[in-house]
Amino acid sequence: MTVALAVAAVVLDVEGTTAPIAFVHDVLFPYAAARLDAFVAARGGEPEVAAALAALAAERAADREVEAPDLVAYARALMDRDRKSTGLKALQGLMWHDGYLAAQLRGELYADVGPAFAAWRAAGVTIASYSSGSIAAQRLIYAHSDRGDLSAHLAAYFDTTTGPKREAASYAAIAAALGLPPARIAFVSDVLAELDAAAAAGMMAVLAVRPGNAPVAPGHGYPTIASLADLALRPA
Repeated sequence: MTVALAVAAVVLDVEGTTAPIAFVHDVLFPYAAARLDAFVAARGGEPEVAAALAALAAERAADREVEAPDLVAYARALMDRDRKSTGLKALQGLMWHDGYLAAQLRGELYADVGPAFAAWRAAGVTIASYSSGSIAAQRLIYAHSDRGDLSAHLAAYFDTTTGPKREAASYAAIAAALGLPPARIAFVSDVLAELDAAAAAGMMAVLAVRPGNAPVAPGHGYPTIASLADLALRPA
């Protein structure tokens, strides 16, 4: 069923919304895990890598749940838990950057993403991305995708440096960054807790139901789409 909304902007989750969960968990995560030790040993002194490691070190110092003998072991422990750690996501993104540039990785997106982006952009709707993955990682998946380079369609990217995805304040911050009232923004995700947070901030929330996504209990009250082709957006 088509969901028609009048909006100025749409903010999209990545994993389970524009990209299959299997790509993230079966391709991207193992790629970074296999290269973690060698990458940190070889490039730990580079500014971007050092900054990611410093963020991880600060998280480790405050962590009362995960114990690890060193920083690399701590990063690996967070990977195993799929912790939404800003430092870890930055570190993974740097490793993925190398993989994309070496053509060892190619972003896997749903077939409906490119046509939807083109249609929304042509209609004058601003498109943004919000993921627990780093902004750098988001840029890479869209710029080096199996559907071509779709990065020109995206006007803004947000990650957990803006705030956790399950807190309303993060969505209020995104709206402010876009220069729009939350009521003129739609947020699309496969995670109900994220939709709840976006709705609490005043955004229109839409549930994406894709193959491989976790099942969602009925009665959530959000409009549901199985494809971005089901989301008809017009400027508001």
